[in-house]
Amino acid sequence: MTIEYHGIKPWGRSFDEYVRMFSLTPADLKRKILGCGDGPASFNVELTERGGNIISVDPIYYFSADRIMQKISETYDDIIDQTRKNRDQFVWQEIGSVEELGRVRMSAMEKFLKDFPKGMMQKRYIPGELPSLPFGNKEFDLALCSHFLFLYTDNLSLEFHLRALEELCRVSNEVRIFPLLDVNASRSTYVDTVIDFLREEKRDVEEVKVAYEFQRGGNTMLNIC
Repeated sequence: MTIEYHGIKPWGRSFDEYVRMFSLTPADLKRKILGCGDGPASFNVELTERGGNIISVDPIYYFSADRIMQKISETYDDIIDQTRKNRDQFVWQEIGSVEELGRVRMSAMEKFLKDFPKGMMQKRYIPGELPSLPFGNKEFDLALCSHFLFLYTDNLSLEFHLRALEELCRVSNEVRIFPLLDVNASRSTYVDTVIDFLREEKRDVEEVKVAYEFQRGGNTMLNIC
């Protein structure tokens, strides 16, 4: 059995997960951060509550909170069902069951939805998408991209990945990508080609182990400077 998604799914993760996925230090959290492809994650609202400086960009922000909730409802059961059928691809330690996973994800997404109207007014949520972002050169200290690049290897071409990473490097001094696996917990076939491409562009690239693993084997991020 394999997981197959026809398009990008709205699925939100929490502040604590972001901290571990990206090895974010207290100093990192004080930097000007871009969350690219954050979707309905609660990282923005939770970091803002802690005094952080963050902008999230995602095409889902073109929609209203009610429409985003509708999109979540339309895909929630499919994500949970496919996860249940492929539970061996995941590490069930901190999250102990598929049912708990659903509760944890919905909690994060509900925090996002409650904050979304205010965040839009404050311009913390910006509608936009890779590979063309509505930001200036080096506008951010740190760009984070969670569960989008590499994860959707079957949906997004290698050319898209290369252009997207060039764009992230344009708008930010440092870029971190997590995970390096596709939706079926296999290392993305793009990773090594992407690393070679970025090094040819004279960028410092390192695969870094992190203190987070939910997809089995998904415990490294790509750090690009």
